[in-house]
Amino acid sequence: MSNQRQESKAAARSRAQKERILAAAQACFVESGFHGASMATIAETAEMSPGLIYRYFDSKNAIILEIIERQLTVARRRIRELHCSQNLSSRIFEYFEEKEPREKDSINHALYLEISAQATRDPQIAEALQRYDAAVCSELGGWLSHGRAEGGCGLSGETVPVRALMLLSLIEGLKLRGSREPDLDRRLLQDALDEMVNLLVTPAE
Repeated sequence: MSNQRQESKAAARSRAQKERILAAAQACFVESGFHGASMATIAETAEMSPGLIYRYFDSKNAIILEIIERQLTVARRRIRELHCSQNLSSRIFEYFEEKEPREKDSINHALYLEISAQATRDPQIAEALQRYDAAVCSELGGWLSHGRAEGGCGLSGETVPVRALMLLSLIEGLKLRGSREPDLDRRLLQDALDEMVNLLVTPAE
């Protein structure tokens, strides 16, 4: 039992160290950009030695890949919590309004833009984001195609992947809009969301 407790403490300590590194890296990437944030700067922000960081991540790319993977976990959880009876447009609006994510594993708008920009220069990051998009579209497609008794929208056929992609594009577009135009007319945005989301989740006649 003592060995198990020691292993449990070691695992908890390891998780806490990784959390500190990821939180520090996210702050540094937002403040200085991916190229401006060195591993030394991340270490200083995390208040640990660079050598300790390299025990967990061998590069900044490895850190970003972990951030993307964590964001996918958050996205999947949010999608699986959806129900057709909920007002989806209001939930998306609330997401737009978040200055900082509610979940500690999630990323804010500024970091999302930084990672997206890095993907245009780095094939490894681009591939990771492509996998992320495919996984999120699959989750959205599952929700859209489930029957209403199961909390889905009852869509079928070729409509499902098309509308899943449009929903993802809508949400990601709002991340960009939130960064570029934080004072966007909220009433106009809510009206636009109500109209667009209703079209996307309603079965074709």
